[in-house]
Amino acid sequence: MTDPDTRHMSHALALAARGLGNVWPNPAVGCVIVAGGRVVGRGWTRPGGRPHAETVALAQAGAAARGATAYVTLEPCAHHGQTPPCAEALVAAGVARVVVALQDPDPRVDGGGLAILRQAGVEVTVGPCAEAAARLQEGFLSRVRAGRPMVTLKLAASLDGRIATATGESRWITGPAARHAVHGLRAAHDAVLVGGGTARADDPSLTVRGLGDVPQPVRIVWSRHLDLPLLGQLAATAREVPVWLCHGADADPELCRAWEGLGARLIPLETGRKRQIDPAAALNALGAAGLTRVFCEGGGALAASLLSAGVADRLITFSAGLALGAEGRPALGAMGIDRLDEAPRFRLVETRAVGGDAMQLWEQAGPATIF
Repeated sequence: MTDPDTRHMSHALALAARGLGNVWPNPAVGCVIVAGGRVVGRGWTRPGGRPHAETVALAQAGAAARGATAYVTLEPCAHHGQTPPCAEALVAAGVARVVVALQDPDPRVDGGGLAILRQAGVEVTVGPCAEAAARLQEGFLSRVRAGRPMVTLKLAASLDGRIATATGESRWITGPAARHAVHGLRAAHDAVLVGGGTARADDPSLTVRGLGDVPQPVRIVWSRHLDLPLLGQLAATAREVPVWLCHGADADPELCRAWEGLGARLIPLETGRKRQIDPAAALNALGAAGLTRVFCEGGGALAASLLSAGVADRLITFSAGLALGAEGRPALGAMGIDRLDEAPRFRLVETRAVGGDAMQLWEQAGPATIF
């Protein structure tokens, strides 16, 4: 049987997960307020990052918050932004004890919220479920500490690592259950990323479908020359669901104006020695724009560049029960690897059956979670 702190913090973490993919640049936080062993208030960060979890939970608890214990998955904020600090709101509500899973490394907070609580005489406990909280906050922590969002790379292939036949036929290698799971993964990320080759070949919409009315992720394409279909799905819907285009600084100015006219946001980047978009520079630009979690769906050249640069934090692979042979198109582009010790390695975290396919989660380093 778990202790009360662990049990209530686990509840708060489950609430926090509801905000993944729709609260950036804020973290997805959960809060549970307990009085006399009974939950009197609960909340999680709402779409767009406001209101904060503590505000929602306190409003639900009302007068019952006085003398209660609040369980918060991340240190309550200490700075004045669009709303007053949550640490001050907890003090004003008369909460007697605050249990925090993880201290917030954001320089605007970083212990300041805990200090406000302690100076007001509130008992503070830090640490219950810290590892689980770090997993949940991996994207936010990456943006604060490394300046870039967490990257999840998805690969869906045959048993022998092929994504299409020699003629290019690829619909559908995986089954409907796996494709539905991908929509759930899109919804749990701030943005969906593909390369220019995929955008040209597949004309994808990159939206979340089949999950009801949920916030849509930003749709990002990396294309050095911006030579993308101006009559495709992304162009037609750029004013409805955000489209961001990372391109080389030498892209055709007329194409830049055309895409801006369609409503896309352009992110110009200097190209590296190979005259290609540098993954680290692009991700830093996306982090500066506020993104915390990016879900990459290929193609092969983009996936290989992320792996080669060491910026794919986790892999989610879907393996279908068919084989296409050496003439089929590989899931990854060239990586220039001559020796095994040059290959990026990942640790298997989880395997599960999804319909007739197998889904595996692999992590590069540090904690990770699918949802």
